[in-house]
Amino acid sequence: MTLFGGLFQRRSSLENPSRPLTDSSLVELLGGSPGTTGITVTERNAMRMAAVWRCVKLTSAVPSALPLHIYHRSDKSAATSDLISDPHPEMPALELWRLSYVHKALWGNAYLQKVRNRAGQVVELWPITPDRITVDRVAAPGQTPTKVFTITDDWGVLHDLTSRDILHLPGMGYDGITGVSPIRAAGEAVGMGMAAERFGGKLFGSGSMMSGILQTEQRLDKDAADALKERWKAKVGGLGNAHDIAVLDSGASFHSVTMPNKDSQFIESRKFQVIEVARFYGVPLVFLFETEKSTSWGTGLEQQALGWVQFDMYPDLLAPTEARINKELLQPEGLYAEYSVEGLLRGDTTARSQFYRVMREVGAYSANDIRRLENRPPIDGGDTYLQPVNLAPLGSDPTRTDPEPPDDDDDGNDE
Repeated sequence: MTLFGGLFQRRSSLENPSRPLTDSSLVELLGGSPGTTGITVTERNAMRMAAVWRCVKLTSAVPSALPLHIYHRSDKSAATSDLISDPHPEMPALELWRLSYVHKALWGNAYLQKVRNRAGQVVELWPITPDRITVDRVAAPGQTPTKVFTITDDWGVLHDLTSRDILHLPGMGYDGITGVSPIRAAGEAVGMGMAAERFGGKLFGSGSMMSGILQTEQRLDKDAADALKERWKAKVGGLGNAHDIAVLDSGASFHSVTMPNKDSQFIESRKFQVIEVARFYGVPLVFLFETEKSTSWGTGLEQQALGWVQFDMYPDLLAPTEARINKELLQPEGLYAEYSVEGLLRGDTTARSQFYRVMREVGAYSANDIRRLENRPPIDGGDTYLQPVNLAPLGSDPTRTDPEPPDDDDDGNDE
């Protein structure tokens, strides 16, 4: 039975009258701390920054959409697992793993409660928001240290559970117990990005960015100033008055207001914060729609996508999840899970067909293997694997017949 009726936020005693609302510890209690920018960055409000939203979306949506295949350990044949295919009574498997990857991208950890039946088998997985869990390693006298998860349920009651009840997917960390929150690690970078957005909103919201100033040596009342402004707009406003010449009298002069250099640097700083956030998540800039200094066409994009899968997504997200699922969920059944990164080729028909052709010719895939990957029913005789023909070494002539070695006798007769 699950401890939680839903994915509710952690309940905290903020109503204590002895604690003033200006107490800085309240910020820590809410899950964040003010940085040098004065912006309090938490795992939740960081999603207001577009770069963080995009990185979290990519690192959660892409791996959760990949096929997760189950195999027998003994002969590596295909198998099935009801737990992996349908782990939650309400959420499809894709939504469950996507939420887990969102938690990992924000908090550096994902937690799922293992719900067991009366026989002790895990039949359901329930996600738990990481801000309601603390983790420690506890050692009883004479016993091996055990990882203990202290969880606050929906009614404020604390529960101490172990790895038998919690599937923990930690990210990169320092102590081997929990992962480090990327948002906390990138707190200053995210805070600067949020501060720049707030500054820009106040700048344009206050209307201080005007096109120019009409200045005159005479003292004008409100009606005279409005009349002068309307005359000026009528003379120079609109497309029909483009490149026209304005004549000013009564000592009036026009001063254009342009964006100063410090505001240009403000725009550059906003771009740099996007790059900083992308570095923390290992996401190529082209996936954040930042293509100013990189190509977004042809092999350039393909190589960036391939590099992201090989050096970031697979070792940081897919492989650790496979290891945890295999160790804690499938090992007793003699099964193991493996992500199929070939699923990323689904959007590219040409690349997918070339991959299947090569795998078919070398005997790695049968026709039914390919049809299974394409969600097609098997065909009769489709389980046959081709055997590659032994080819001659490169540079040799397969039609050449080597001469027989000469006779070593001294009689001059080669027979």
